[in-house]
Amino acid sequence: MQRLYYGRFAFGESMLSYSLIQEAADRLKKRVRRTELILSHHFSEKLGIPLYLKCENLQRTGSFKIRGALNFMTAQPRHALARGVITASAGNHAQGVAFSADLLGVKATVYMPESTPPQKVFATRDYGAEVVLTGRNFDEAYAAALKAREESGALFVHPFDDPLVMAGQGTIGLEVLHELPDLSTILVPIGGGGLISGIATAIRESRPRVRIIGVESAAAPSMHFSLKKGEIVEPPLAVSLADGIAVKRVGQNTFPIVRELVDEVVLVEEEEIAQAIVALLERTKLLVEGAGAVTLAALLNRKVAALAGKTVCLLSGGNIDVKTIAVVVERGLLAAGRYLKLKVELEDVPGSLALLTAAVAETRANIYLISHDRRSIALPLGRTEVLLELETRGYEHIREVIGHLDGRGYEVEVLK
Repeated sequence: MQRLYYGRFAFGESMLSYSLIQEAADRLKKRVRRTELILSHHFSEKLGIPLYLKCENLQRTGSFKIRGALNFMTAQPRHALARGVITASAGNHAQGVAFSADLLGVKATVYMPESTPPQKVFATRDYGAEVVLTGRNFDEAYAAALKAREESGALFVHPFDDPLVMAGQGTIGLEVLHELPDLSTILVPIGGGGLISGIATAIRESRPRVRIIGVESAAAPSMHFSLKKGEIVEPPLAVSLADGIAVKRVGQNTFPIVRELVDEVVLVEEEEIAQAIVALLERTKLLVEGAGAVTLAALLNRKVAALAGKTVCLLSGGNIDVKTIAVVVERGLLAAGRYLKLKVELEDVPGSLALLTAAVAETRANIYLISHDRRSIALPLGRTEVLLELETRGYEHIREVIGHLDGRGYEVEVLK
């Protein structure tokens, strides 16, 4: 059911409102990039709707997070920043805070999980911040940052659960509506909920019938299960490609806003995220991190029903580690049927390997890598094992390859 709402959300003595988002837009003007809203012809044709990509991956520091961090810090009286700022982040908020602090001449200390991709750590340090790596996940780094804040007296910049931070993120909603006043649906990634809270508040003010869909990784479904339960819960976290939204506990302040203004929250799996990253690289030439690709992953895997009209996918960030890209591309190709790993056992006689590769060539699959093992103690005498990695053209082609090899008498095992 479509939700209609007009109002403000109070947090202690402050509140998130449309006017606060307008103030943020004025404050951030000329300081952040007004990112492109691109019509994707390929994905529009594939999905049967006009699909636009809001490219926050092209934002300064590589993600939307600079909007909230800079809005929060520039709204503070100068004396409040005298002892510096401190925060916790999985990477993108860290860079937003570090950049903003450098711009304002303020000392910044950032607590990051030990598993944070090196690229995000290096980038944060390059902006001049002190980085402390601690904890297995964001929540443990967050706890350490709060403790350090009490000892240092620095100003804490919350990654998502603050009205000024949410208002900064909400400026994305204003930009989308300015370029696309007849917007029908927008999909937004969800971690702690600050991004979608700001965007939903901005959009509902003048376009109450726009459909607002949140997207989480199934490995970190905190908002999804909190909404189902009707209260904030902390489901177990798993390792995710979408590390930027892997938050165990959503915001105390963001939760009621999402519950009130967001129509639906859907989940996407890791392989679906990988496929979306690869699809964006191939089809749009855009490099997007896992957290930024979840919105397109939801559409490509039909997680949202009854889509119609102009639709926007928010690509929230592009800070992906180079090593991760290699893994993601392989996983994305596997998930799309573009890459196939096989194990075949052969007779250990001259010519066996040549016959196998000839049979593969007949299927028009391209051998990417081949490994021939004659020494494994698990093999019976007179047998040898071959591992093949093949480039294929989709699942139908994979079935043809396996069927052809079966027909030639080979026992084929498909590897993951």
